[in-house]
Amino acid sequence: MTTDTPHATAGRPADTAALVAAIGARFERLPLCRWHVTVRLIIGAVTFFEAFDQLLIAYALPELRAEWHLSTGQTTSLITVGSVGMLAGALLSGRLADRIGRVKVIAACIALSGVCSLLLTLCASPGPFMALRFVQGLAIGGEVPVAATFIAEITRAHKRGRFVLLYELVFPAGLTACAVLAWWLMPLLGWRWMFGLAAIPGVLCVLVVRCVPESPRWLADHGRHDEALATMASIEAKAEKITGEPLPQPAPAAPVARESHARSGLRELLTGRYRKRTLVVCALWFCGYFVNYGISSWLPTIYGSRFHLDLSDALLYSTVTSCAGFLGCLVVALTVDRIGRRHTVTWCLGGAALCLLLLGLFAGGSASSVLIWTSLSAVFFFGANICLYLYTPELFPTRMRALGTSLGGAVNRLGVILGPIVVGAVYAGGALGTVFVTLAVVALVGSLTAGVAAEETSGRQLEDVAP
Repeated sequence: MTTDTPHATAGRPADTAALVAAIGARFERLPLCRWHVTVRLIIGAVTFFEAFDQLLIAYALPELRAEWHLSTGQTTSLITVGSVGMLAGALLSGRLADRIGRVKVIAACIALSGVCSLLLTLCASPGPFMALRFVQGLAIGGEVPVAATFIAEITRAHKRGRFVLLYELVFPAGLTACAVLAWWLMPLLGWRWMFGLAAIPGVLCVLVVRCVPESPRWLADHGRHDEALATMASIEAKAEKITGEPLPQPAPAAPVARESHARSGLRELLTGRYRKRTLVVCALWFCGYFVNYGISSWLPTIYGSRFHLDLSDALLYSTVTSCAGFLGCLVVALTVDRIGRRHTVTWCLGGAALCLLLLGLFAGGSASSVLIWTSLSAVFFFGANICLYLYTPELFPTRMRALGTSLGGAVNRLGVILGPIVVGAVYAGGALGTVFVTLAVVALVGSLTAGVAAEETSGRQLEDVAP
């Protein structure tokens, strides 16, 4: 196996900067193989079920409202308390993942989420339910951005967008699976059984710890030279065994030039070259998820209360919208390397804004028209949002990549929280058309932000984009 690099002496680079560069170069010469796919499937399974847990509350809500006689305010609280937990979890997990490692945080999050799902089945009133949803939110909000960071760090620049987003498809797939199963099983079994089923994947934490190696980029950046080299060599040995061919020599890699004042934390994210990137991606996360959850959290309720559909039909209509969003994610995954990150987010949010504006002004008078136009808009805003899971880790260096991605995840939770609150407030006044016009304006703001201020990262090595 070929492991020598221009920066190595007796198999070990002289310092951390040289090792970081060498590890990056060795990933660039690593062909896409079954090892990547296996790791992606394991982490993807975790993310799939976290997405399932996240959206399940929207489909349990009609039953919970009837069983516990919830007011509109209590209903909104039940939706948003998990999102508040996700916001806190995103901020905490980013710092933890940059300090103790990506894999440990991912495993802990899926274990905690599974325990919470099991305990939710025992709740008999809104108070304990909301407390557990907050704790589960910590786990869900923590796992998703850290997993996105990890997948980006094991992928080379060539077609990174396609590889990462085909992994990220598991999140909208989890949302879609939640919608389908809820439509089928909720009327038959009730909400408790749904949360009970969601607890089973907690055992995946064992598989993550045993089968997924820590990111060599993270190990190198933290000065754990021997572990980084050993882990990288193990990955290369597996790739050679799978492909049956020796790996090519890595390209020469200049040591990563880290600024002497860098502090690897929130202060660095908001100063120097990273300040604009941080502000832009935070705005994009907020706008995209304000629109996404402003729609998806209230659709089953809108279909039932405004258009008098029964529970089964309301869930079916909402499921169609989720399926349309998944289609948008697939299209983006297959085209993002060719179109670019900036153009993808710009045009997707712009398309969502147009669909929602037309719905709000002209087509909100029937359940079928709401179904058609929300499904069209979902194609676009789902596509924009999944692209952010690829784009954000590319903008920040290894020393604070998880924190930068998690900060974006935390801001998206602000959108997830405020979207349903604003929709609920506007909808309570009876102005359904105004709901969709408001969401269109937010989507347009996101589109303009991406078009004017976002940087392009397609085809560039992580260390080149963010030293």
